[in-house]
Amino acid sequence: MAADGKEAPVVIVRVPATSANVGVGFDCLGIALDLTATFLLTPADELAIDGCEERFRGEDNLVWQSYLQACRELGCEPTPLKITIFSPIPLSGGLGSSSTCVIAGVAAAQVLGRGAYDRDECLELATRIEGHPDNVAPAIMGGLVSSFVEDDDTTSTRMDIADNLRFIAVAPPYEVRTADARRVLPKEVPASTAVWQMGRCVAVVRALETGDAELLGKANHDKLHEPYRSRLIPDFEPLKKAALDAGACAFMISGSGSTMLAVADGDELASAVHDALAEARPGFWLRTLSANSLGTTVDLN
Repeated sequence: MAADGKEAPVVIVRVPATSANVGVGFDCLGIALDLTATFLLTPADELAIDGCEERFRGEDNLVWQSYLQACRELGCEPTPLKITIFSPIPLSGGLGSSSTCVIAGVAAAQVLGRGAYDRDECLELATRIEGHPDNVAPAIMGGLVSSFVEDDDTTSTRMDIADNLRFIAVAPPYEVRTADARRVLPKEVPASTAVWQMGRCVAVVRALETGDAELLGKANHDKLHEPYRSRLIPDFEPLKKAALDAGACAFMISGSGSTMLAVADGDELASAVHDALAEARPGFWLRTLSANSLGTTVDLN
């Protein structure tokens, strides 16, 4: 309750999970998925954080730190917050859980400090805090997003994803450290590899927009990162085989892993792929998802 006796405002931020790279779109493409983290942020007398592991409930919490940094950038005076988190997104890596926290903190700073949520400004600030737009851009904008950065300027282009496509996410009970995922990549690649990627990346974008599963399967064969990062995920090859044998049109590492993503054309094939992955690795986290077209939503109660 506020000092004047009125109920303190509650900022409600809903942010979808995301999958970066989408195979051949390394460090360029990302998609938003219909698995949503919800954050309730309320001015309070002291910082209080609920809904996450004990180790994330202190001053170094990513939502809180993002809120503080956004307040500094916006020239707003921060206030202690009560932060309540409802997130079904696994922390094992690859579905943008950290980006949801960054966006929640930035949106809260905008609403509580400026009185309104601004999508473009949120994208700019969240990209600065996160260090790259790969996940924050699709999480904020929804759909399929292509991004590139020049100096400090980020350009993100949003496209729709066809309704027939389903995304089956599977996460093993171990993480891939981002530093390791970067370390295994080659410093340089041949021009022929760049040409291979560019042609297929354009085709993948078109396939996702139109729902052309055949084209998606034909085009989505990465040479830039998956041959190297898959070595850090012992279950990648067995799960890829299980998914493709069951009818998936594509299988890829989600972000830098350890989560992986299969793509299927329609609910029937998606169900078959889901069952095949569950049988191949019982106990792994597994969800069948559609694309999220809304992106981040922010309400004030």
